[in-house]
Amino acid sequence: MKRLARGAVAAGIVGSLVACAVGPRVVLEPAPEVPAPGAAEPAARQHSKSRWVPVAWNALPGWGQDALHDAWNALIQGCERPAAGFEAVCAEARPLAFADAPRQQAWMQERLQPYRVLEADGREPEGLLTGYYEPIMDATREPTATNRVPLHAVPVGLVPGQRWYTRQQVDTLPEAQAALRGRAIAWLADPIDALILQIQGSGRVNITEPDGRVRQVRLAFAAHNGHTYQSVGRWLLDQGAIREASWESIKAWARQNPERVNEMLWSNPRTVFFREEPLTPLTAAFGPRGAQGVPLTPGRSIAVDPQSIPYGTPVWLATQGPALATNRLVLAQDTGGAILGAVRADLFTGWGGWNDEAYRQAATLKQPLRLWVLWPR
Repeated sequence: MKRLARGAVAAGIVGSLVACAVGPRVVLEPAPEVPAPGAAEPAARQHSKSRWVPVAWNALPGWGQDALHDAWNALIQGCERPAAGFEAVCAEARPLAFADAPRQQAWMQERLQPYRVLEADGREPEGLLTGYYEPIMDATREPTATNRVPLHAVPVGLVPGQRWYTRQQVDTLPEAQAALRGRAIAWLADPIDALILQIQGSGRVNITEPDGRVRQVRLAFAAHNGHTYQSVGRWLLDQGAIREASWESIKAWARQNPERVNEMLWSNPRTVFFREEPLTPLTAAFGPRGAQGVPLTPGRSIAVDPQSIPYGTPVWLATQGPALATNRLVLAQDTGGAILGAVRADLFTGWGGWNDEAYRQAATLKQPLRLWVLWPR
């Protein structure tokens, strides 16, 4: 999902607001690397928002201890639209999907060069990891006595890259409402749930049709109105209305201050439009398509700043914090309005409702981060 629409969720929410079986792991410790006689030291690589400095494989914390086969599917998904220079690597990676961990690891060390990601001027970055997820919500196809909040398809006349009406104007101007007439895809009961879907950029809805049938569909990001995302959580924090920027706190404040809900929502001028996609058994097993254009894999796809790390790049991620302690292979496959900077990532945690692990992990992730890109030699 093209998450230019959303800030992030929870930690993604909190941060922007201020599934495959695992087999036995074969741990293969990387041997110290000794450059071949006469081998040239790889050069550092400069990007507009980052500098990549070459390192040895044994500089990656935890390298050799990750279940690489858990990430291989994300790698293969990314090869649907490979980053420039990855075509040959992708051709070799596909047959290795069923290889054992030592073979996969040896191949990566042979074909890829790790680079530590630093600030563009070479400074050590203050990295930040947050999380996002694909919410599951109930909706109706038509407005009802309780479901009065629409989720819209792209309006006629909206030009990508140009500013359209703000969120407040959509709610108040007759000409904006006329442009959206007949464009409602689904209706929700809670305007904050609609905002959450827009910030996430995608979601699954259990939609009740007029004949009473209920089916689950995906509402995927289609476009936004061209305005800059502003955090409603930050707006409330700045007023001293809440003490922490969590959706629970925001919803509690809204229940206590129903007359000010629109004022809060309008503090974020950006609004998002969706397209409906059917969910098959295959597509339901993955997340929505990210900005790279490939389906996201829970725990293995990250959103990045593409001016720091190109889409499709394998990345070694290291983070230690209260929500997650891990060193793992991930793929840069998405972006987001709040995902800016050299070492800034949003981990896709999966899909679910308020009580599911995908939401809980996304809601609590906000911790230090180090990244290494793995680039073809």
